[in-house]
Amino acid sequence: MRAALAIGERTRGRTAPNPNVGCVIVAGEGRVVGRGWTQPGGRPHAEAMALAQAGEAARGGTAYVTLEPCAHVSPRGPACADLLAASGVARVVVALRDPDPRTDGQGIARLRGAGVEVVTGVEADAARRAMAGFLTRRRLGRPHVTLKLALSLDGAVSMADGRSQWITGAPARAHAHLERARHEAILVGRGTWEADRPRLDVRLPGLEARAPLRVVLSSGHPHPSGATRLPPSPAGRGKDEGNSIWIENPADIATLPADHLLIEGGAAAAAAFLRANLVDRLVLYRAPILIGGGRTLGDIALGDLPDAHGRWTLTDERQLGIDRLEVYEAR
Repeated sequence: MRAALAIGERTRGRTAPNPNVGCVIVAGEGRVVGRGWTQPGGRPHAEAMALAQAGEAARGGTAYVTLEPCAHVSPRGPACADLLAASGVARVVVALRDPDPRTDGQGIARLRGAGVEVVTGVEADAARRAMAGFLTRRRLGRPHVTLKLALSLDGAVSMADGRSQWITGAPARAHAHLERARHEAILVGRGTWEADRPRLDVRLPGLEARAPLRVVLSSGHPHPSGATRLPPSPAGRGKDEGNSIWIENPADIATLPADHLLIEGGAAAAAAFLRANLVDRLVLYRAPILIGGGRTLGDIALGDLPDAHGRWTLTDERQLGIDRLEVYEAR
């Protein structure tokens, strides 16, 4: 199942509105005979890809799937529960039940009705984390939101005059570009856009095509033209200016065509989303520097100090060159 989760991550941020599922098929003697992951755009599904690779070797084997196989037939492809049953697999191991009402237990029931043994709940927590975008959209009607912050040791996000290039070193910035590649949309505040004109693209070899949709939060100050397009970038900055949207309030993210949203800057935008309780995940890059008098997040509407405790759980930490990465999830 861990292998299925790992390969399902390959298209995270590229399968919406479908989940980024992974599937591994193991033959009776313990040999992997098929691997598949949901393809960009949502089809083919992971199970179809893995079964096509396995062929007849799937018969009598075990399929490990990170989400319950779908039970509905679509113009874009058959039901994966039917494909697995027809393949002759003896056993299907499922991490999570699918909350989509077109499946929601029906895929599991169909497999069992066909005589296939089904085991559920294996690596369920890891699967929820891997498919957080799909699950958050189904549960809350909005994208899963990650807030990325580059911080000094004294908690500053920039110099007092707003300069923040660069707080962190090259390895941390490369990791931040990987985060961009895993999100369909990236948001900055209007102040950051106008001051820095950030490109907001992905500059990692082989991943350049994964540049996310650009979004600007312009709270209380809509685009002067009344349009949703961004103003032109200075020469040499950015590509495809039409691929951008302005919103006025954090709650407007529900309308975005994205299941994963990355917030990159600045301090005012970060504080706005924290005040609205719309941050699901924090990615913090801590640089071993002191700024002193720099800008911090500002008011996040914390009522009392005890209220700050117990709200975030550390899920990952590692060294990136001289900088320290910490990842937290909201409880």
